[in-house]
Amino acid sequence: MDKNEHSPTPQFAVDDMLKPVRSTRAERAMRLLDAGDLVNGAEPGPVLYAHTVFCQTGLPYRNPGNIREWERVNGVARLKVLAGEAMHPRSGQFVQLGLPFGSKPRLILAHLNGEALRQQSPEVEIDNSLTAFVKRLHLDPGGRTIGSIKDQLARLSASSIRLGYVRDGRAVTINSQIVSAFDLWFPKIEGQRVLWPSTVRLSADYFDSLMRHAVPLHETALAALSGNAMALDIYAWLAQRLHRVDPARPALVPWPALQAQFGWHYDRLTNFRPVFRKTLGMVISQYRAARVDLDSRGLMLLHSPTPVKGRTAIMVRKD
Repeated sequence: MDKNEHSPTPQFAVDDMLKPVRSTRAERAMRLLDAGDLVNGAEPGPVLYAHTVFCQTGLPYRNPGNIREWERVNGVARLKVLAGEAMHPRSGQFVQLGLPFGSKPRLILAHLNGEALRQQSPEVEIDNSLTAFVKRLHLDPGGRTIGSIKDQLARLSASSIRLGYVRDGRAVTINSQIVSAFDLWFPKIEGQRVLWPSTVRLSADYFDSLMRHAVPLHETALAALSGNAMALDIYAWLAQRLHRVDPARPALVPWPALQAQFGWHYDRLTNFRPVFRKTLGMVISQYRAARVDLDSRGLMLLHSPTPVKGRTAIMVRKD
């Protein structure tokens, strides 16, 4: 939909997704629509949280290979992730772990954030809670998916991060690990030897910053978008951005800026545009209150309610 008039919501969002190129695509579209009905219904699902810097930046979408450092910048927000190491419990040697990537560390982090804020504690028991979370997201806890979740959780736990943002005219920098302490063990089956923390402790700096800058997200929406890292990033970005748009002054995000934020891995803007258009449609199916309009100039943002009704952030203070 390329047009100059700006309607409240993009009309392409649901219709394009229902065009049955293959039956599996149609089935996925119906699952998205069903999840959207749950999100927008009278009985909201659990609420998870993302740090505002992660809403404006993001982790790699795909495995970056041997790259040990990842950095993203968006306006006044900056994220830098350094791949870490963990000690092997049998050899006693440090083992290099890669950078977290894809949709799974995004989901894991939202879960850890939610558990920490609900418990008002940076220490999170994840052995049982993560298994339950995986089941709620309809992932297979007995197949390859759980192995990749274990791997991504270990990568996330070992990584060091730098969060930077500007607040009240002051530049704030957090140099820390998201997770400051974790317990690792190896499954007995040789072919399934993957790192798996059973408890994690969020670092004090990250936890304190999270309490001031947490953006609420619907778990049901994240579950529906769980197979698409770009969709998760767009959803989180709109969740923290749309309610801050001036009702009298819609904000235009040009196509080059959209590519810089969500399509840095595309060589050409013409290749990125159809992917972003389709992915935005998936996101709008889960965030139907979002008022946006996509045209030849870029994405127009209009003031909208937050996806979690009545919540723009969470403020938790320790007793």
